[in-house]
Amino acid sequence: MRQITVILVYIVGMAFADVKSAFEATEIVPDALDNAPLKKMEVKYGGRAMNIGDDFTPTETKDIPEIHYEYESGCFYTLIKIDLDPPSRRTPKFREFQHWIVGNIPEDRISEGEVFSEYVGAAPPHDAGAHRYVFLVYKQPGKLNFNEKHLGDDRLDGRANFSAKKFAVKYQLGEPIAGNMYQAVWDDYVPIFYKHLGVSPSETFSETGIN
Repeated sequence: MRQITVILVYIVGMAFADVKSAFEATEIVPDALDNAPLKKMEVKYGGRAMNIGDDFTPTETKDIPEIHYEYESGCFYTLIKIDLDPPSRRTPKFREFQHWIVGNIPEDRISEGEVFSEYVGAAPPHDAGAHRYVFLVYKQPGKLNFNEKHLGDDRLDGRANFSAKKFAVKYQLGEPIAGNMYQAVWDDYVPIFYKHLGVSPSETFSETGIN
């Protein structure tokens, strides 16, 4: 048990050389995916580029990041950001939590895509440990008619217990073509985030389990 604990502590805060290594070492495969994407998605928060497996704070990730990935001219893509560990990695009963879903993205022009889940930043509970936040991009077979409920950034209900794998099967997206991930723990921005929603973190976590 002590050896396992040491390994997990070592993984938290560690930057990885490639997506596959990161997704396997942090158990994103198999917790969310059967196979890791092989290419890195470029993610930048406020001028800070994300290395795979970096630690970011909720304060740093509260706004929509700049994202780029390899694309084919004229093709459409779907972008997903999920948290795998609500309310904690030990008891992730609300895995996966939708943080951002955009479909019908022309090439990598995300602002022109169709938003299903509006972006919300990381907000892990106090003393819950590090959460794994995962970005995935899928190449669509064409422009799609998505049948998804729009989830605004002013409410969190409806975001828990999502499945990227099931979503990909539903719309025949195949495996993700690129990805990235970071880890985050609670900071002073988290209560500010929940105050904006009109709830307290303790109330939210105990009643609905939102992360």
